[in-house]
Amino acid sequence: MNRITSLFNIKYPIIQAGMIWCSDWRLASAVSNAGGLGLIGSGSMTHDILREHIRKCKNATNKPFGVNIPLLFSEADEFIKIVVEEDVPVVFTSAGNPAKWTSYLKEHGIKVVHVVSNVKFAKKAEDSGVDAIVAEGFEAGGHNGREETTTLVLIPMVKEVVSIPIIAAGGIATGRGMMAAMALGAEGVQIGSRFVASDESSAHLLFKQRIIEAKDGDTQLILKKIVPVRLIKNKFFKEVEEKENAGSSLIELSELLGTGRARKGMFEGDADEGELEIGQISGLIHEIKPAAEIIDEIVSEYHRIKTELEGIDF
Repeated sequence: MNRITSLFNIKYPIIQAGMIWCSDWRLASAVSNAGGLGLIGSGSMTHDILREHIRKCKNATNKPFGVNIPLLFSEADEFIKIVVEEDVPVVFTSAGNPAKWTSYLKEHGIKVVHVVSNVKFAKKAEDSGVDAIVAEGFEAGGHNGREETTTLVLIPMVKEVVSIPIIAAGGIATGRGMMAAMALGAEGVQIGSRFVASDESSAHLLFKQRIIEAKDGDTQLILKKIVPVRLIKNKFFKEVEEKENAGSSLIELSELLGTGRARKGMFEGDADEGELEIGQISGLIHEIKPAAEIIDEIVSEYHRIKTELEGIDF
């Protein structure tokens, strides 16, 4: 065991990212039942839906699970109250200041983890009292840091300034990647893209299919004038890229983005006009599999690579 498995009382230091439109109670419970920590992604939910998914997750697993709450989300305050009322054991916060709610959550016995993309906010998160940090590199899917710091660089830099456990995220989907993250100073990994392409993911099948078809260079960070986000290159992506290259204003880009693009792409399966948020690691994802099988493969490869490395010297 290490500090992450002890903190969450889980078998493996593998955390499934709480992703909008992709991680409901089915995926969260499947990951938790397989020995990891499953997270419900609240960012695309209403109050009633979040409460329903928490209760269904409790019925589907007797293992720890958590909820991811983007703090800049307009409903974040109400969602904080819901996780307390429903006695959720773990909360991952992101996209905002963790100082506002960390003490309140911990007073109610909830473990708190905050997601950061740079050293400055890692230190601020530690100072706010969180139990652990997710340090997410530029390779990750979805909304990303403006600094474009890669996981390879970010993890050891964060390790220099914090003493609490670090969970590495961004570009990790295999046991080999997990081993690399641990060597850099992480004590656990958070994996998103690989679990999007799982049987239990609530993502649309057409989106999952685009993930396993993706190759090197098929994703890119875009919409930097609004909120940077990594997307699969499709018709919508190309329209945004053309607008950005033409020097379009924030207002023009916002009008093109409109509302519901992520739902349209990831949940409804519009692979041309929708927003398809996924990480660079999609180029290494070739099959849609059950979450338990994914975890088994990651753990097995991790131990195989560990053995191989022990035999290497120079």
